[in-house]
Amino acid sequence: MMNITLRQLRYFKALAQDLHFGRAADRCAISQPALSVQIRDLEQTLGLELFERQPRALRLTPKGEDFEIRATAILRAMDELGDWATSARGTTLSRLRLGIIPTIAPYLLPNLISQVTKAHPQTDLHVRETVTPRLIDELIDGQLDAAIVALPLDEPGLVETPLFSEEMVLIRPKTDAAAPPVTVDELAQLRLLLLEEGHCFRDQAMSFCNINPNRPRGGLDGSSLGTLVQMVGAGIGVTLIPDMAIDVETRSAPVCINRFAGTAPSRSIGMVWRATNPMGPALQDLVPLVQQAAGHKG
Repeated sequence: MMNITLRQLRYFKALAQDLHFGRAADRCAISQPALSVQIRDLEQTLGLELFERQPRALRLTPKGEDFEIRATAILRAMDELGDWATSARGTTLSRLRLGIIPTIAPYLLPNLISQVTKAHPQTDLHVRETVTPRLIDELIDGQLDAAIVALPLDEPGLVETPLFSEEMVLIRPKTDAAAPPVTVDELAQLRLLLLEEGHCFRDQAMSFCNINPNRPRGGLDGSSLGTLVQMVGAGIGVTLIPDMAIDVETRSAPVCINRFAGTAPSRSIGMVWRATNPMGPALQDLVPLVQQAAGHKG
C-alpha cells in the first residue's frame, strides 16, 4: 500500500490552491524547503508529476488536477469524521471555521465573536472573510464548517438557514440633504457607485436598479462599502449600502441617508453548511446567537 500521509495531502492541497511554494508554506506553517521535500516525496510515491514547474509559474498537471479532486474528498471525509467523533462524545463546537462575506463581516463580527465566546468558551473560532463564490468552494471542499452569506444560493448539497432580512438605503452627498427623497424609479438615472465584480451585493443592487450587468461603467466600482461611501462624500455619485453598515460607514463621511418610500430593496441573510456535516445540529443552535448579534430576533 502506498505510504501517503494526510499531512502530505494537506500540503498538496495548500500548494494546489496557492500555486506558490512560499505562500503555501506560510499557510501550512512550515518552511518552504520542507514543503518542497514533502511534495516531491508525494510525487515519487505516486510515480506522477503533480505540478508543472516553470521559472516564473507553477501549475497543476492534468494528473495533478485529477489528484486534487480525490485528495479534497479524502480531506473532507477526515474532517467530517473528526466532527462526528466530537458530536458522538456529546461535546459541541470544539472548533468552528466560519466564512462570512465582506458586506457583513465588519458590522456583524464584533458582536458575533462576543456572543459565541460567551456561549461556547471552549470553541476554537476561525473566521474567513471573502466573496460568496470562494466561500461556497471552501465549504464544499471541507475547509469551512459554515458561512454567513446572502440568500438564496440554491447550491446542491448545502443547507440554507435564514437569519434575518435588512433594507438597503441610498447614500447621497451631504449637499443633497435638503433634496426630496429619491424614488426607486429615479435610481437608474443617477451615477450609481457599486462594488467590484464578485460581490453578491453588487448583483443585488444592479438587479434592484434594473441595470444591465454588461453595460460599461467607466471605473465606478469600489472594493468595499467604506470606499463607496467616501466616494459619495467626495461628490462622485451615490451608492446603496445595507442597513447594518450605516453607523460604521457614514459617521466620518459628508453624506446623507435616503430611505425609500414604499417597498424598499432588501437582502436576506442566512447561514449555510454542508448537508453531510455532522455538526449540523450544533450549527443550527448558533442561529439565535447570530440573530442576537445582528440585533434581530429572527
